[in-house]
Amino acid sequence: MKIVAISVDSVDINRGHSQKMGYTFPLLSDTDAKVIRRYDVLHPHAGPKNTDIARPAEFYVDSNGTVQWVNLTENIAVRARPEQALAAIDAAGQRPR
Repeated sequence: MKIVAISVDSVDINRGHSQKMGYTFPLLSDTDAKVIRRYDVLHPHAGPKNTDIARPAEFYVDSNGTVQWVNLTENIAVRARPEQALAAIDAAGQRPR
């Protein structure tokens, strides 16, 4: 199982943010929002200076590429709790023990 995050921000911005926050997983840069559009989480013109950003969301995608669980929100401050995500993975019978 791998955890990654995706942002419309540049590689440099994501690198700085990852270092500041102490992330231990990759924070990928999707500046043209191809992946963000594919998962239908683009929030057009909601960022600084009317830039496009990604809606806050968490996905569990299994090893076959099938989306098993989604947590979407309109509030940038709201995220799934780790136990919610782990419960979704457990329900799919996919979490390594």
